[in-house]
Amino acid sequence: MTQPNSDFLAQATQQFQQAFTQSWSKALESFQGLDLGSAGAGFPAMSEKPPEIHFAPEKLQALQQQYLQEAMGLFSEGLSHPTQAPASTDRRFAAPAWGDNPVAAYAAAVYLLNARTLMGLAEAVDADAKTKSRIRFAVEQWMAAAAPSNFLAFNAEAQKKAVETKGESIAKGMKNLVHDIQQGHVSMTDESLFEVGKNVATTEGAVVFENELFQLIEYKPLTAKVYEKPFLLVPPCINKFYILDLQPENSLIRYAVEQGHRTFVVSWRNPDATLAHKTWDDYIEHAVIRAIGVAQDISGSPTINALGFCVGGTMLGTALGVLAARGEKPVDSATFLTTFLDFSDTGILDVFIDESFVKYREGELGKGGLMKGQDLASTFSFLRPNDLVWNYVVGNYLKGETPPPFDLLYWNSDSTNLPGPYYAWYLRNTYLENNLVKPGKLTVCGEKLDLRALDIPVYIYGSREDHIVPIGGAYASTQVLPGKKRFVQGASGHIAGVINPPAKNKRSHWIRADGKLPKTHAQWLEGATEHAGSWWTDWSQWLKGHAGKQIAAPKSYGKGKYKAIEAAPGRYVQAKA
Repeated sequence: MTQPNSDFLAQATQQFQQAFTQSWSKALESFQGLDLGSAGAGFPAMSEKPPEIHFAPEKLQALQQQYLQEAMGLFSEGLSHPTQAPASTDRRFAAPAWGDNPVAAYAAAVYLLNARTLMGLAEAVDADAKTKSRIRFAVEQWMAAAAPSNFLAFNAEAQKKAVETKGESIAKGMKNLVHDIQQGHVSMTDESLFEVGKNVATTEGAVVFENELFQLIEYKPLTAKVYEKPFLLVPPCINKFYILDLQPENSLIRYAVEQGHRTFVVSWRNPDATLAHKTWDDYIEHAVIRAIGVAQDISGSPTINALGFCVGGTMLGTALGVLAARGEKPVDSATFLTTFLDFSDTGILDVFIDESFVKYREGELGKGGLMKGQDLASTFSFLRPNDLVWNYVVGNYLKGETPPPFDLLYWNSDSTNLPGPYYAWYLRNTYLENNLVKPGKLTVCGEKLDLRALDIPVYIYGSREDHIVPIGGAYASTQVLPGKKRFVQGASGHIAGVINPPAKNKRSHWIRADGKLPKTHAQWLEGATEHAGSWWTDWSQWLKGHAGKQIAAPKSYGKGKYKAIEAAPGRYVQAKA
């Protein structure tokens, strides 16, 4: 084939420039008018007034030149070799069907070029860090939604499957779509294969206490002797507790029981309209502090050890602060897993939080109401849209596939509501104003809060790739708490980093042998050493050092007025949002 002439190249360049300008204009429109609530991400508009967009001229010029060079390269390659499809390393376009269809592969290559350029433009914006983060997030959302793989008309792989199955995949996709509309969320796994208490959350135990906010589960000992100080786990109330008890082989709860700890776990009630008025103070006083007291009463031990995971850790830290203000120290040691106490570095979630957003939520929910679990789940899914949203849209609806069984994704889809006043208080006093670390700033349960009073040993864990609690945010607790501290970094993300049993011998963790805790995580990491495998064994050795002597394991659940109410995992965890 002859090479294209200069007039044709000029015309093609002009077309590319026009397409580029239109794409960027749409991206900016999607940001400046962004309403993530209506988009399904669970948030209203991020600010009342869109920011003014300005670009650094030298960055913009360099980006334009690079774009035109790559665009002409694509054009030239396509015109010279019309039967050859541009190669793609992006997994959305990596299937052989894309390579077999030059038109589809070419469309994918153009899309990827535009995506890179738009992200480059987001980086070229001359603005403060938060505005740039918001623009970057908006463009990422827009580009993820606009991928040609998301549309049957452009998805070569879905088209090929439709031909091969004589349309059966399309029919199955429509059936999947109707099913997901009826259930109210996109299926990430085959939910029909899981049942709480049957093949997830199966560690043997009994509910020994309940009130309107939570049930307390006591687990059956698996050792002849147990440590005298009981162990209480406080999971996040934004999710159900059984992330800590998915399967016997990856259950942190079962692991704790196997290590000889008399283990108690808070199972949160999934709030309905009767709890729509509950506050942060209610959850601290009548849930976390109450659970600590019940564990003391049942075990007969004056002190216990406690663990808080994510928001459960924030609540545990708050409860310990309240108790310290009352002159009480019922907890001998605390473990904080991927937990914020200092909210200075909240990562991607910071793009949503400003005064107007918090005021909106306070006006909507501050006096009562429910923050719907599905809205919260959608929000977290859209933090990773390609992996947790569009991947399933394509697989479920365009290809007619049933996602494979995966216990973690089943749990992820089992959402929970939050009481509006609790949620509004949390937004303002943590993410917006970072008041927990300001001595005396907050009054919780009638007490002035000062985390400097928590002079107990603590184990602090953060996951290296956590996008919910960034590793720097987890590490920041080392600078807040005054007691003896041990910080450990694990590999992977918010969930996979935590749920990493030793038997799997997967991933790594990092420990600093000298025990020093410099001001920043980056400084800490400079002196840390990588160790293969799970951090659980290190934590287990640490916890045993605070658990006291061993005594005969109890033969029955509860004690005195605390009787076994029902078998674990109990009724509360069964309730759907």
